[in-house]
Parts: sequence; C-alpha cells; structure tokens
Amino acid sequence: MEVSAVGGREAAEIEHAIKTFLRPEHGGMIVTGSAFGVPQRDLFVALATRYRLPAVYPFRYFISGGGLISYGPNTTDQYRQAAGYVDRILKGEKPGNLPVQASTKYDLVINLKTAKALGLDLSPTLRSRASEVVE
Repeated sequence: MEVSAVGGREAAEIEHAIKTFLRPEHGGMIVTGSAFGVPQRDLFVALATRYRLPAVYPFRYFISGGGLISYGPNTTDQYRQAAGYVDRILKGEKPGNLPVQASTKYDLVINLKTAKALGLDLSPTLRSRASEVVE
C-alpha cells in the first residue's frame, strides 16, 4: 500500500491535488481530523462523490453529509470525560496535575446509500462491527 499526502488550502487546490492523486490503482482516501480536513468536510465529501472515490472520515457528521465511512472518537464520550475534568478543577485540583486522557470509545459509522452509489458491496462482517449503519 502506498500513502500519498494531499494538501491545499483553497477548493481549487484541493480538487487539483485529488485529481492528480486519482489513478486506477488508488483504492480510496482518508480524511484526517485536522484543522485542514474538518473545515473542508463538504468539499471532501463532494469530491469523493464526484470522482467515485471511497473515503473514510474522522467524524460521524461527515456521514450525514453523504460520506461513506467514519471512524473516530465518540464525541459524547469525550464531553463526559471533559466534564469530569471540569468537576475536579472546580473542586480545587490544579489543571497541570491532571493526566492526559485519550478517547476510550470509538465509533464506526457506515452509509449504505453512499456505498451503493459507489458500487461497493460491504461485507456483512464489516456492517456488523459498525456502531451505526445509515440506510
């Protein structure tokens, strides 16, 4: 497998980078949860759809916009963890003494409508592992 980083700040730059990336041997795209990927979510979903490129996204809200698959931290769980920190700080603990915590719950969300539009037949095993399947 070959990994290629695609970047750009403007819509035209991003589209050009994705079009340059497209070749028959490329199987898909992974959009990161970065300050680059998240603000351009509608553009990434639109380009993946236009160029029939399977894509995996970092958050569930990409799926409601027509994305294929998201795999990332459960934001509700993250807010619960943050509330625990706020409680501890309000009770007098110093923020610098609190340990750094990583997400403990991740969600896999699959959009079957998008899979069908891309001509993908997702295995029953993959669908059964999903936290949510959007029809």
